[in-house]
Amino acid sequence: MKLPKGWKLRTVDDLFDVQLGKMLNEKAKEGDSHQPYLTNFNVQWSRFRLDTLNTMSFSPREREKFALKMGDLIVCEGGEVGRCAIWREEIQPCYFQKALHRLRPKNGEIASDFMLAFMRFIAGSKRLGDLTSQSSIAHLTRERFLTLEVFTPPLPEQRKIADILSTWDEALETLDALIAAKDRQKQALMQQLLTGKTRVKGAKGRWKKVRMGDVLERVFRPIDWHADLPLNLVSLRRRCGGLFRRPDVKGSEYKTQDLHEIRAGDFLISKRQVVHGAWGYVTPEFEGRHVSKEYAILDNRAPDKLHMPFFAWLAQTRRLIRLARVSSTGVHIEKLIFDPVVFLRESIRIPADLAEQQRIATILDTADQELTLLRTQRQTLDQQKRGLMQRLLTGKIRVKP
Repeated sequence: MKLPKGWKLRTVDDLFDVQLGKMLNEKAKEGDSHQPYLTNFNVQWSRFRLDTLNTMSFSPREREKFALKMGDLIVCEGGEVGRCAIWREEIQPCYFQKALHRLRPKNGEIASDFMLAFMRFIAGSKRLGDLTSQSSIAHLTRERFLTLEVFTPPLPEQRKIADILSTWDEALETLDALIAAKDRQKQALMQQLLTGKTRVKGAKGRWKKVRMGDVLERVFRPIDWHADLPLNLVSLRRRCGGLFRRPDVKGSEYKTQDLHEIRAGDFLISKRQVVHGAWGYVTPEFEGRHVSKEYAILDNRAPDKLHMPFFAWLAQTRRLIRLARVSSTGVHIEKLIFDPVVFLRESIRIPADLAEQQRIATILDTADQELTLLRTQRQTLDQQKRGLMQRLLTGKIRVKP
């Protein structure tokens, strides 16, 4: 690659003094003192988590060697290799353990904020992966890290690039905070509305206990299989993540002929994964698609008593997921098999008034749609930022300091 005018290709060794932290298994000696230190766990992207700091003994010489200073870049050797943040003397003094690299700029050629942006740019890439040892647990050795090449514009341009990307990061952090707040609000609504602690406006009557087998029934819709039949397969995400489409195949390309059709309004259950929340409501987009015998299909047998979207929300509560677990047989959580017969013997509490169930489902659907919209906005903004990073950090777009 041809470097932009005024840019240089330098290695980490050219730009930084790189130091690994102290080993943790050394015993304290006379003259040592216990001091706080950072571990891999304490380093997050662009910030530090300091509420769980431990202490260990450092000798006077070690305190000089491993003390953090303003502007040091701390890089994780293992875990999410390359994750890093800039030390801004959040606490003083503070030190660091061997699982971390400390990068201290030298020769005035590099700004820590620019290097942080560069590390985020190459995180998870082949470029960083080629420097990572895969012997047992992936880790970034000091010797290999020193050879990493960095495109370095003049220092004023580095700072301008870092400022631009920092503005995007702040926007993403604002969205993250809003998403987290909206998610907490949705969880609180679920807790209140799905237990009857809070009633919707105009609610009538009390909540009642019903046996699930009285309002739900297992159904079988076997398809007429043949080798050339196009199979439109679906599966379920864990943690109540909903349905998703699998690649379409021909009947001859699939391992089983025992397949069933699902319809909008069904409730679909993965018999082997339901203990992890793999179940969900079948929306119209999945009408007529196919599942194997590894799934159970529940249909609403009493639409005058149960609103199926309400039950779908109820299924996201801890109590229902626990009922799914106790309705499964096996000796290990990863080998449990869900038994619909046992499950349908259990009971749930629901509003006697169908209109209240419908209103609750609508409120929670609206909250979920707001979250989905925010997450989509966040994903779009992150993609735009990544595109900008690629252009700024390779000099395809130049900025004036």
